[in-house]
Amino acid sequence: MRSVRAEWTKLRTLPGAAWLLAALAVLTIGLSAVVAWSLDGRGCTGPAGCDPDLTRFSLAGVYAGQVAAAVLGALAATSDYASGTIRPTMLANPRRGEVLAAKAAVVTGLVLAAALLGVLGSVLAGRLLLPGNGFTPARGYQLPSLADGPTLRAAAGTVLYLTLVALLALGLGMAVRDTAATLTAVLALLFLTPMLAPFVTDPVWQRRLDRSAPMTAGLAVQATKRLAELPIGPWAGLAVLAGWAAAGVLAGAARFVATSPPPQ
Repeated sequence: MRSVRAEWTKLRTLPGAAWLLAALAVLTIGLSAVVAWSLDGRGCTGPAGCDPDLTRFSLAGVYAGQVAAAVLGALAATSDYASGTIRPTMLANPRRGEVLAAKAAVVTGLVLAAALLGVLGSVLAGRLLLPGNGFTPARGYQLPSLADGPTLRAAAGTVLYLTLVALLALGLGMAVRDTAATLTAVLALLFLTPMLAPFVTDPVWQRRLDRSAPMTAGLAVQATKRLAELPIGPWAGLAVLAGWAAAGVLAGAARFVATSPPPQ
């Protein structure tokens, strides 16, 4: 607990940390609201003619929120090396595994809280905005509701998705120890494969990329309709992202344990 309190103090006093948490929630809600507002269901005759996954659209803000989560996770690791606080940290507690576990616990708790606010706000925005665009129960559409099992799974999975992205950035930050390089690596992992996959002409390899890419696989957890058409199942996709996050944390732990703190 002393290690957790120390890491909490460092992250709490880090310039911009509070703003990043606020940005995570606000960006998630804001983009979700824009997407829900932009959908138009008035030209559809009903679910048979127009059957969008309203829950997934209502949670689309995760594409923006994950950037704030990645930045926070990276800074939680790299700020110690940029400011030189890694040396007093190691002098105060030489048990490096404990230090890394404390960092992960603090990042997980903060991102979970901010992501929960962002996701709840996104679901509420969808419920408020979608009926104005013709997506009403009277026309056969089911609005996003946490009382619905698939919607609850999508919402909870989105919260976990944002947390895993932050842990992936934390692990890579401990391995790379440079903020810019860490963010470049994390954002490339998240966005590069979905951008390149459409240019892959072989459908087998395209499906393999979709099943292994952290963002494409991880966000399968948001789907509530046509699950059989997904390249990977909702929870299996989130497990792929969890594997990427675990690999990042293990890489960071390996370098953290194997090397000495920088000289004073």
